Amino acid sequence: MFKKILIANRGEIACRVIKSARKMGIKTVAVFSDADRHALHVKMADEAVHIGPPPANQSYIVIDRIMEAIRQTGAEAVHPGYGFLSENMKFAEALEKEGVVFIGPPSAAIEAMGDKITSKKLAKEAKVSTVPGYMGLISDADEAVRISCEIGYPVMIKASAGGGGKGMRIAWNDDEAREGFQSSRNEAASSFGDDRIFIEKFVTQPRHIEIQVLADKHGHCVYLHERECSIQRRNQKVIEEAPSSFLDGKTRKAMGQQAVALARAVGYTSAGTVEFIVDAKKNFYFLEMNTRLQVEHPVTELITGVDLVEQMIRVANGEKLPFTQSDLKINGWAMESRLYAEDPYRGFLPSTGRLTRYRPPAEAAMAHAVVRNDTGVYEGGEISMYYDPMIAKLCTWAPTRAEAIGEMRAALDAFEVEGIGHNLPFCSAVMDHPRFVSGDITTAFIDEEYPDGFRGTVLDDPLLRKVAACCAAMNRVAEIRRTRITGRMDNHERHVGEDWVVTLQGTEFALTIAADRDGATVTFADGKAYRVASDWAPGRPLARLDVDGDVVVLKVSKIPSGFGIRTRGADLRVHVRTPRQAELAKLMPEKLAPDTSRYLLCPMPGLIVKISVEEGQEVQEGQALATVEAMKMENTLRAEKRGVVKKINTQAGASLRVDDVIMEFE
Repeated sequence: MFKKILIANRGEIACRVIKSARKMGIKTVAVFSDADRHALHVKMADEAVHIGPPPANQSYIVIDRIMEAIRQTGAEAVHPGYGFLSENMKFAEALEKEGVVFIGPPSAAIEAMGDKITSKKLAKEAKVSTVPGYMGLISDADEAVRISCEIGYPVMIKASAGGGGKGMRIAWNDDEAREGFQSSRNEAASSFGDDRIFIEKFVTQPRHIEIQVLADKHGHCVYLHERECSIQRRNQKVIEEAPSSFLDGKTRKAMGQQAVALARAVGYTSAGTVEFIVDAKKNFYFLEMNTRLQVEHPVTELITGVDLVEQMIRVANGEKLPFTQSDLKINGWAMESRLYAEDPYRGFLPSTGRLTRYRPPAEAAMAHAVVRNDTGVYEGGEISMYYDPMIAKLCTWAPTRAEAIGEMRAALDAFEVEGIGHNLPFCSAVMDHPRFVSGDITTAFIDEEYPDGFRGTVLDDPLLRKVAACCAAMNRVAEIRRTRITGRMDNHERHVGEDWVVTLQGTEFALTIAADRDGATVTFADGKAYRVASDWAPGRPLARLDVDGDVVVLKVSKIPSGFGIRTRGADLRVHVRTPRQAELAKLMPEKLAPDTSRYLLCPMPGLIVKISVEEGQEVQEGQALATVEAMKMENTLRAEKRGVVKKINTQAGASLRVDDVIMEFE
């Protein structure tokens, strides 16, 4: 077995590989850019080597820098993680020449299947059902428009070397095809150093289901069942689960056997994933093969009990797979929520900054439930603009899908993140959405259910009342703290009233609270009463309360006359007032937000890639104004209404902060 391996990656996947290597008694080497000098993967590894400036194309994807780090440390093998150099044939070849083992497939397999265009041609030759498309190289936007018209809209414009949603656009007309081609090519060049683009038919209302395969160097290849990855935003997966609630045994077996056959056809070894789109009639079409470990691999590990990273290392060391296809059963159900540094209330735009608070739920492995969090950050760490916005993968397992969803709900509510925008509320909202709970999902789920973006969840009346009762009980505890006179005995404390008015989500509840040593009974005006018990104390940002035997988890912050509450995807301002205070509050004028309609503000920290208009130019609603790049993704900013550009305050190449003024309108 290897004594030392280098991980040619960063963030949570580097940390994930280190954990398995440590379990196997293998020493690890981390590599890091200037931006990652204090990163978690650097702290966890046995050794770490600096490889350059923050941009990936000057550090993590520069083969010569990685090779020098290998020589410096004497690493015998390299695990590439995912992204970066994981599907780079030249990197695999460089390792072979150096006599260093690549913990992944042979370079020939990477060339055959890692390239999206080549893989589709090979799949078609192998009589695998494929999506109609144009597999040749596309030279410019005009050609992209012509090909799109021949295929028929809608089409998917994709980077040949792409993955992780980078370099992908859906076009419904000529203008979108032209613009999407250029954006996809720019993102592909920036993320992968390869700007080749291909186009295929976009199948509407599909499910995205993928098969995990694993093959050794002795001719054995198995599939570890499927993952459902249909909850996506901008082609980026957000929620994954294993298995899929949609597949039956016959379809699962057919997809698995086809994936294995494809892997065998190209001499594949190591872990890989064959992705399919599946229509409503369970017809499936080959989409692409990822010749690497997938981001969502933990859900497969949770339902099969197989450590995929360990098996990749063992396969690379020449060992045989320790199991056959018949050994691989589906045990229970697993869910994964990707925690992204992006603000769902600002159109999911990337968010950067310092994690002033980062407290994941406690990891646990019990007979009835598992909670797992794969992460690459820590409290006090910095979220950089240079890399992918994903900072953690929260996973749960339980015997049934409903129970796995329940475990995820509780885990998301207990996950504390402050200092940056993040998508935890959105993930919570998905877990409670009736369509998701029923399994009636497609890749269009987010677009269909949140067409105007995410504005938070509206809690139903039963849960709203429970939150109100909790806040009343918490307010009583806070009032006792405020009225206590230091050094005096309890009988000298001023009396805390029993009658309160709780206002939240536009609803007002008059209630009374009667407390004793074990908790409090909160009674609403209509006679409905709740028994609330908790050990919460003022200042704690997380409250766990027992409400009539049910656990309610609230993230808590202090606001005037109440609490800021986040739970189950809802962000609430909860005011707890005396009846007289509630009367007076209704007379207070509402503070209006400042008018920024005459300004185009930068919605995120990022780099101005392009200014598409000039001063004095008249623009129409929906017209592209500027393009901002952040976290390897390009975002086109468009005019919200007709107007004339009065002044442009920046230029291409400039770095801007959130809400910096890009341009002004007359």
